[in-house]
Amino acid sequence: MTAAPRQMEALNRGLIAVKTESGVFLSWRLLGTDPEKTAFNLYRNGRKINSRPIASSTNFLDENGDLESIYDVKTILRGKECEKSKDAPVWKKPYLDVPLNKPEGGFTPDGEPYTYSANDASIGDLDGDGEYEIVLKWDPSNSKDNAHHGYTGEVFIDAYKLDGTHLWRINLGKNIRAGAHYTQFMVYDLDGDGKAEIAMKTADGTIDGTGRVIGDKEADYRNEQGRILSGPEYLSIFDGETGGELVTVDYEPPRGKLEDWGDGYGNRMDRFLAGIAYLDGERPSLVMARGYYTRTVLVAYHFRNGMLTKLWTFDSDKLEYAAYAGQGNHSLSVADVDGDGKDEIIYGAMVVDHDGTGLYTTGLGHGDALHVSDLDPDRPGLEVFQVHEDPRLPYGLSFRDAGTGEILWGVPADTDVGRGMAAHIDPRYKGALVWAIDPPGTEGHSYGLYTCKGEKISDTAPASANFAIWWDGDLLRELLDHDWQEPNGIPKIDKWDYHNGRLINLLTAEGTLSNNWTKGTPVLQANMFGDWREDVVFRIETSEALRIYTTTELTEHRFYTFMHDPVYRLAVAWQNVAYNQPPHPGFYLGTGMKKPPRPNIYTVSVKKN
Repeated sequence: MTAAPRQMEALNRGLIAVKTESGVFLSWRLLGTDPEKTAFNLYRNGRKINSRPIASSTNFLDENGDLESIYDVKTILRGKECEKSKDAPVWKKPYLDVPLNKPEGGFTPDGEPYTYSANDASIGDLDGDGEYEIVLKWDPSNSKDNAHHGYTGEVFIDAYKLDGTHLWRINLGKNIRAGAHYTQFMVYDLDGDGKAEIAMKTADGTIDGTGRVIGDKEADYRNEQGRILSGPEYLSIFDGETGGELVTVDYEPPRGKLEDWGDGYGNRMDRFLAGIAYLDGERPSLVMARGYYTRTVLVAYHFRNGMLTKLWTFDSDKLEYAAYAGQGNHSLSVADVDGDGKDEIIYGAMVVDHDGTGLYTTGLGHGDALHVSDLDPDRPGLEVFQVHEDPRLPYGLSFRDAGTGEILWGVPADTDVGRGMAAHIDPRYKGALVWAIDPPGTEGHSYGLYTCKGEKISDTAPASANFAIWWDGDLLRELLDHDWQEPNGIPKIDKWDYHNGRLINLLTAEGTLSNNWTKGTPVLQANMFGDWREDVVFRIETSEALRIYTTTELTEHRFYTFMHDPVYRLAVAWQNVAYNQPPHPGFYLGTGMKKPPRPNIYTVSVKKN
């Protein structure tokens, strides 16, 4: 049975031009809907600069370009030019600064001052013009992990165009606590109108982007410990162009009894995850979740014709799902792991099927890092690499079949394994290498470096185990991290020198900072524009702008934009969830790879609706 094509964004060419020492570097998108033989012509100030159609790559170095040049790219099909891109001026540096409207700080009820910094972001085409906008969460300096008491400042969600135009601001209000586990915001075109919406948990006093208040604007449910353990909870969908509330319903899963989630003070009860999944195989659905240390509940919705419709609820309190309790991570992933054309929710050490039933649970328990992709290209389907934190269970590192849950191999550990990575970083070994290190405070003990088959090839592994990114021109993935012993340190991109077992620095993003304390994550990593390689967003030190870095290395390889690969695109959507994890595509990209499968998608533009 042939799977139905999936609804995806109608993107433009994403042409960028960047001044380098050698001229002007140009990079643009090959779309997932482009015919196989699509070629391109490049124009500088209206004059073609390539001698023959460009058919084997989507980047070019114009040695005669300068800062005053204006570029466009035209598509060639069957020998004829048929589409002109948007004009692209030249960036002076290999990054784009997006100015921000930084909120003013304030004071908590007990008089504590706080300020704001730019935190996690997501992207979506909010206005249907084929270009991404940025949706950014502002984090107060007193944001809290759920384990800690205390008041926090209010959480703001902003939208910006890439030129810095501030589209709107949503104030979540005093009844939403600030911290990595409280606000998971999904940016996606949920109703298929060609424009992205925003979905997130709200409460009494939330103010939408048009100034409208949701619920009771005077309500204050904070207790003396700064926690919000009573009062109504809502799920709201917001218009991407205006930030205006479109629909609000009661948040599910509801609180119920605090003790049902594993404690009596609101730590485990207020652990939220979220994701977008193609549960019917064709159109996106919204999945909102609560709990993972003990009780785990997921609820799925359609947003169609302005209405939210609940599809199903998965609850580990049901007798048949008791073995699924306590298996969740601080993040999730989404992919079609069983090959039926419909997405599953990889919820840490367990998986929920597209229809809300349990697919399998490994029983290996909670962990902090999770990677889902075709990590072993010699095996059919996808694999999962995960780290775990309970030393009483068999493995601290596990590698499994994503569709069946079969543990292919694992490594025991006697402590909480806090960081884990899977990436193709050595051309001598086909597939991903995987490794893990203990969390900060434990001197970064390494468990060694393993192939996807479970062969330990070295006691030495990269000290970088945070994000992986395709940055230079080869098929190996580079490593994105910060000085992990320095909270919110300066971000850097390194390449693994597999001959000598060391990291070689490619980029140190001076003047910027990482996010989320010792996690040291970027604001966002995604294939935002240009060719198939990834871009990365950091905040500048003052949080008065976001800085988007792009690569300027030439590459001979040509792939369609990762944003038209469903697994990667959904990973960008859930990247801001709790402990941010890097996005991976649904196919293997690396040494010995096969040609990536053509994505089975159709695009929706505003013009067609």
